[in-house]
Amino acid sequence: MFHIMVAEDDPNTRRLMRMVLEQNGYEAVLARDGLEAMELLDKVHVDLIVLDVMMPRMDGYEFTETLRSGGWNLPILMVTAKEAPADKKKGFIVGTDDYMVKPVDEEEMLLRIAALLRRSQIVNEHQLVVGDTVLKYDELSAYFQGTRIEFPNKEFMLLYKLLSYANKIFTRRQLMDELWAMDSDTDERTVDVHINRIRERLKDNKDFEIITVRGLGYKAVKRE
Repeated sequence: MFHIMVAEDDPNTRRLMRMVLEQNGYEAVLARDGLEAMELLDKVHVDLIVLDVMMPRMDGYEFTETLRSGGWNLPILMVTAKEAPADKKKGFIVGTDDYMVKPVDEEEMLLRIAALLRRSQIVNEHQLVVGDTVLKYDELSAYFQGTRIEFPNKEFMLLYKLLSYANKIFTRRQLMDELWAMDSDTDERTVDVHINRIRERLKDNKDFEIITVRGLGYKAVKRE
């Protein structure tokens, strides 16, 4: 069973999130603010944190920055009433993995939690296997039929994300928000350039292909 920490200063919201999580098979760990969350992390196992931004004593930004500077790589889903681009950007800069704006849709929150947990498991294993292709996270490389192919960081992370969620369509904006969150001047068409480079590097690979979904974005499809 996965243990999900909810760091939230509003008691009614904490109770609601606990109920939703437990009804969906998760074990909830509750904290009233960032400081209490820090204390609990030393005592209990946690797989993911649902984190409010506006909290007393230690807010969500400070908590995330402290956690990341201490070497913790737990997935963090930041939840906030702030929806300005600058607030979202700040969240990604300090180290959050995903971001939702209140009021939170419970079904969407559960989907995002499941996606973050899947991604975390893949990253912890440090490799992804698709047919005869092995993507090694620590090396930014793919191995196919005994050949090693190195990738620049952004290309590798883009390929890794698409293959981690095979058949799922990602818009250019979704990919930009995750991989280029701090590069505010980067155009969405940069994604197209990186996809074309990936396709060129893997033109002889028969295990999967990256499909353009017209008007939307891209998805990776595994070949039988």
